[in-house]
Parts: sequence; C-alpha cells; structure tokens
Amino acid sequence: MLVVVCPGQGAQSPGMLAPWLELPSVVESIGRASETSGLDLVGHGSTSDADTIRDTAVAQPLLVASALASLRAVLDIAADSALGPVAEPLLGATAGHSVGELAAAAIAGVLTDDEALRLVAVRGAAMARAAAVTPTGMSAVLGGDADEVLALLAQHGLVPANVNGGGQVVAAGTLDALAAFAAAPPAKARVITLQVAGAFHTEHMAPAVAELRAAAADVSPVDPLVPLLTNSDGSFATSGAEALALIVAQVANPVRWDLCQATLQRHGITGLLEVAPGGVLTGLARRTLPGVETVAVKTPADLDAARDLIRRHAGTPANTIPASSLENPS
Repeated sequence: MLVVVCPGQGAQSPGMLAPWLELPSVVESIGRASETSGLDLVGHGSTSDADTIRDTAVAQPLLVASALASLRAVLDIAADSALGPVAEPLLGATAGHSVGELAAAAIAGVLTDDEALRLVAVRGAAMARAAAVTPTGMSAVLGGDADEVLALLAQHGLVPANVNGGGQVVAAGTLDALAAFAAAPPAKARVITLQVAGAFHTEHMAPAVAELRAAAADVSPVDPLVPLLTNSDGSFATSGAEALALIVAQVANPVRWDLCQATLQRHGITGLLEVAPGGVLTGLARRTLPGVETVAVKTPADLDAARDLIRRHAGTPANTIPASSLENPS
C-alpha cells in the first residue's frame, strides 16, 4: 500500500522553492496559490529569510502550497486539475501532520486546492493572532520513559501537543512552564525549544478555532476519494464533513501522528512518499514503520525516485480499502 504524507510547520526552510521554480508547472501552481492565499508565496519560498517564513501566517500557506505543487510535479498534472481523481487509483491512504492535513484533504478530494489554500490562509493568520495574546511556546521532548514524560508535563500544566511516535513528544504551554520543565527534564530525555510563535494544538488556540470554523462554513467538502487519516486519533474520516470538522478542531487539540502511523502499519503500508518539503515525516517513519520504503521529496532531483516508488507500490492489495466506509481502529 502506497501512502502520501504532507509535512507540518517547522519543515520549511529558506529558499526551499527556488529549485522548484525552474519547472513551469510549479511556477503555475505556486502563482495560483499566491493569488488564492493573498501572499507572495513565490517570493517567500525563494528569497525570504528564516525569520520571515517562521511567521505562522506565512509558513502555513507556504507549506500547503509546496506540498500540493510538488505532488502535481510528481504526478505530472496541471495546476487546474483536481488531485483526488488522479490519486485515487494510486494511493492506499493520505495524511498530513498538523497544517499538512489541509494538503492531505485536497489530495483525498475532500477539498479543492483553492479551498485548502483559502482555509490555510485563515488558519495561519488566526493562529498567529491567538499566539500573540499570551507568551506561549513549544518544546520537543526526545526520549525518556513515555509515562514519566506525560506525568511531568501534566505536573507543569503542559500539553503533549504532538505525539509523534519514535519517542518524540512536543510539549506546549506557557513559556514559564516550559522553562521549568526544561530545567528538570525527565530522566534520559532531551528537551529542545522550538522556534514557533505559540502553544499550537492547545486551548490557547481557541480563538483561532472559531475563526477557522467560520471560514469553513463557506466550504462544501466532498467525501474522500482516497482514505484520509485524521490527526485526532489515527482513524479514517468517514465523510468530507467529518474530515473538515476535525481539521478545524485540530487547531486546539493534540496531533496524534503516532496513531496515524499505527493505523498505516495495521493496514499494510509498504511505501511512504513525503511531499515537499520532505524529510521530517520520513525520518519518523524510518524509526516507527520498519520495512516500509520511504522517499522524501525535497527538490526536483527527487522526482524520479518518487515516481519509481509509485510504480512499485501503487495498486497493491491493501490499496482496496474503501474511502468513505472504513472500519475505524478502536
């Protein structure tokens, strides 16, 4: 079974789109995304510095646009063609980490590219505003006993905002609480402060949820053509309406990427393709999905490897999982 995954915030880097802009199809896709989102994504992806693209309002649209444009390049389809019908016979499932879930929803056919880009523009700006209300942040916790890590987070009033698998948890909360946690970390754990604007996927993002829900009310989602995993609990979305509702709620709730990977393993994943800017999710997959072949799409130099992965893993028996009437894992 072949799965396409879309990275989340933090995967961006300065100049990441520069080599892609040599491809006319990507120029067209990113140009259209710029018009839809109201941001100069061509400039941000090629010449903006690290501080500029760290801004939540910029990073999120840039990531979704890059994911969709790079998959179009892999599949060699035009910017104005729907991804879902092309992806349906090839993919056993798709999933996105945090903001990447909007890109995955477009790949699954739940949203159009333009709908995903309009929503991510609202999401990014709303989360940036919510983050400005209280000094909050996020820290990666690597290693340590899982129960001890979670217990100490709760003791400090912190939330495990991302549970990524492979011994990686991202803690979120006030800066004071994060500092206290880092000063006396769990045994055998390493704490790394993340360069993000606030405590994403926690109650601090409640105002952003309200803004995104209002914008989502203008969208008419379609039931997924490709099985779409949800960040909420690693289950498959049973309808377009459910998928969109969970994408909205996800802004203030933890991302359970560990459960997404467990579901893929149960359903017989054999190949995992991470679209641009690839690397983070394939790294996690190598630690938690043994035996699964992975390809991370970072530049156009990776297109041949991505297409070869598709040729060898698409259409395997596990790819027959129904898209809209799945038995969700317990």
